[in-house]
Amino acid sequence: MSMSRRRSLAALLVVCLGTLAAPLDSAVNIAFPRITSAFELPQSGIRWVIISYVLTYASLTLAFGKLGDLLGYRRVFVAGLVISAAGYGACSLASSFGLLLGGRVLQGVGAALTWSCAPALSTSLYPENERTRVLGFYSAAIAIGAALGPLAGGALVEHFGWPVVFWARLPLVMLAFALAWLIPQSPVTPGRRAFDWTGALLLVTWLTALLLAAARPEMPHGNAIAGALVACGALAFWAFLAHEARYPDPIIRPALFRERAFLVLNVASIVVNLAGFAVMLLVPFHLLQTARLAPGLGGLVLGANACGVVVGSWLAGRLGDRLGASPLALVGTLISVVGLALVSTWGHDTPPLLMGTCLAIQGFGLGLFQVAYTDRVLATLPQSDRGVAGSLTLLTRTIGIIGAAAGLTAFSRYRRSVLEMAHDPTPVLTAFQQTFLFVSVSLAIGLALVAIGMAFRRPVRKA
Repeated sequence: MSMSRRRSLAALLVVCLGTLAAPLDSAVNIAFPRITSAFELPQSGIRWVIISYVLTYASLTLAFGKLGDLLGYRRVFVAGLVISAAGYGACSLASSFGLLLGGRVLQGVGAALTWSCAPALSTSLYPENERTRVLGFYSAAIAIGAALGPLAGGALVEHFGWPVVFWARLPLVMLAFALAWLIPQSPVTPGRRAFDWTGALLLVTWLTALLLAAARPEMPHGNAIAGALVACGALAFWAFLAHEARYPDPIIRPALFRERAFLVLNVASIVVNLAGFAVMLLVPFHLLQTARLAPGLGGLVLGANACGVVVGSWLAGRLGDRLGASPLALVGTLISVVGLALVSTWGHDTPPLLMGTCLAIQGFGLGLFQVAYTDRVLATLPQSDRGVAGSLTLLTRTIGIIGAAAGLTAFSRYRRSVLEMAHDPTPVLTAFQQTFLFVSVSLAIGLALVAIGMAFRRPVRKA
């Protein structure tokens, strides 16, 4: 391996290391009971630990991706490491629930800065013809972090208490910060216009309003508040589109979404991630409460899903150049449909090995899709907008996850109540089966959207 190749690999590993702290946030879920007890919270109050973090990074990531395009990806990435470290420290030292939420907002800002530029920074380290392979490596590394979070978090919380899920990530970001000099400074396009502050404000407003409405915060007059948020978000969205259409150097060009191929692929990403998150949302309850597996065995079964994502991401990086992004996205979506449909057949006595196989199949398909989708988006936007392209892929994924958390939970509860009124002897299991049948059908619709997108010509790049 030549010196330049070794330097590129070292820089890529630093990017993965710095980004790894964000998917390790899955460990926080394990600490929820301890956090609830420490701050004497009602069970519903713990939702704000998720909402404050997810809404922050989801609403900021696209604007920060544009900032990376203008200022240089390494600069924005390193700023994200610094703010993430501050957020982890603030959370681990929080003496009140309000301070904990403030730390979570800081974490969200840091995650948005690092995540928004990480795909663009990773692909900038290698020649363009190796883009898909690099994305496969990067996505596999992130999937490993998501898999390790719950496994490591459970053991650490047991010995060190809930703050460990925050301060244990400090060494990762501090090491990445210390090694950031290995990452070459990203070239900045000369003559670029100033950052679109008005567009960024409108973007953050409509995303925050709509995502907060989807989360349906439990408070007095919650339905009225959610309706007002939807109206505010829709108005800000309309103003954002109008402004971006006129601005010389917008955060993202609305004309991109007039290309049906590009539009349906992004919609498909939302549907694929909505369906895929059903695994993390509902399967743990089935494993522990219905199948009555021991926590250790349940964790291994659930971990098969993340292992499937790792393998799918790695393989997508190897096959993407041969098969093409769109066919690979089709194959990945189809495999996920099969995996989710198989989950809907689980019963009380389904063997753990069979359950793990079903989850691995679904995760494998999801890994294939995510790399293919990211590759297609990065190929569609000009290289000068790689930060925006990478941020868009994270945004559609997050919208899908939030949609799953709000919609699938409500759907499952509704089916359970209907079955209980119908005197079904196993309402919990039947509701679980029907919910996964529903998400597999939804994902099949996403597959049809991707197929339709392939029927249209590829969007033409515009500098």
